[in-house]
Amino acid sequence: GAQETFESYYRKQRRKQARLVLQPPSNMHETLDGYRKYFNQIVGFFVVEDHILHTTQGLVNRAYLDELWEMALSKTIAALRTHSSYCSDPSLVLDLKNLIVLFADTLQGYGFPVNQLFDMLLEIQDQYSETLLKKWSGVFRNILDSDNYSPIPVSNEDVYKKIVGQFPFQDAELEKQPFPKKFPFSEFVPKVYNQIKEFIYACLKFSEDLHLSSTEVDDMIRKSTNLLLTRTLSNCLQNVIKRKNVGLTELVQIIINTTHLEKSCKFLEEFITNITNVLPETVHTTKLYGTTTFKDARHAAEEEIYTNLNQKIDQFLQLADYDWMALEPGSRASDYLVDLIGFLRSTFAVFTHLPGEVDVHSTMSGKVAQTACMSACKHLATSLLQLLLEAEVRQLSLGALHQFNLDVEECER
Repeated sequence: GAQETFESYYRKQRRKQARLVLQPPSNMHETLDGYRKYFNQIVGFFVVEDHILHTTQGLVNRAYLDELWEMALSKTIAALRTHSSYCSDPSLVLDLKNLIVLFADTLQGYGFPVNQLFDMLLEIQDQYSETLLKKWSGVFRNILDSDNYSPIPVSNEDVYKKIVGQFPFQDAELEKQPFPKKFPFSEFVPKVYNQIKEFIYACLKFSEDLHLSSTEVDDMIRKSTNLLLTRTLSNCLQNVIKRKNVGLTELVQIIINTTHLEKSCKFLEEFITNITNVLPETVHTTKLYGTTTFKDARHAAEEEIYTNLNQKIDQFLQLADYDWMALEPGSRASDYLVDLIGFLRSTFAVFTHLPGEVDVHSTMSGKVAQTACMSACKHLATSLLQLLLEAEVRQLSLGALHQFNLDVEECER
């Protein structure tokens, strides 16, 4: 006979129990099981309340239940925000997303509004994208560190087909050549290309079951892929180029590799279109900025080549030892200069022996070689003039000038 007392007692106790259920364990973010238990407790609590709503009279009502759910939802979202931010493993974030989707769909089946959970999943998606970028930064670093920076040799048709299967490359001239032959690029090209595709798949996995339109999914994938190219891959490439011990051959190979990767961007566009079914012509489609990443890397490699060459020239010039008061000139050009020209000769041979004499490379490496040659000659000429005009040189004999002239003529030749 004390129905009212019992109803208020029941609701008060259940509110306290709800607060206990909504308290996440402190290490919840460490394993998927932690999250699973937490969600199961909450679902259990509301399934019981829903059952009581439908099987008893007056003990609970819709307004009480909605208010309780409102409190539960805000506490759950706060807990998930905090805990998910500790997570650095993309596969755990992905599993968590799948759990949240199940959790939301289950409660929606009981008539509870869950839009806020799906909104929060979009926040977690940004974080998932960040964890992926971190992971792929390591992947790209390993690929670039283990590369031998020389063209991939192909001994037979099977190997040829395998590589063309991994990376979109067509060259009628190369196809005609007999085996053994070489691809113009090194191993890192097909490897990096495949890893970009793997990254795109990983992005796609998160967007499944989020009730998003294909345009939204497409946009999300393109934005993340742009970050992967312009930030992650770009940094990895720049680090390789700026490395202390990077040689000219490697730099030239990087220029060739990035040209091929740049050309492959249109195939990546097609790849995204195929998995999301959104045509790139669609008004709102984000373009892939991969081309800028590869152009920047190429310019950096070219600059590094010119700087490298000039530093080498300076090392030879340090050996220059003119006797400015010599009575007679020597019979030939100075040793240091003969050695320097020998070095430049072998260096420019690196440019001319580049793979793919036909197609883009001969013109491209030709252009780099020409600029490098111009820059080297200019640097050498300026430096020679400096030697002559140094403040310490107070007097010059005719013999010394003749010797210097022999050296300049050797350069001209």
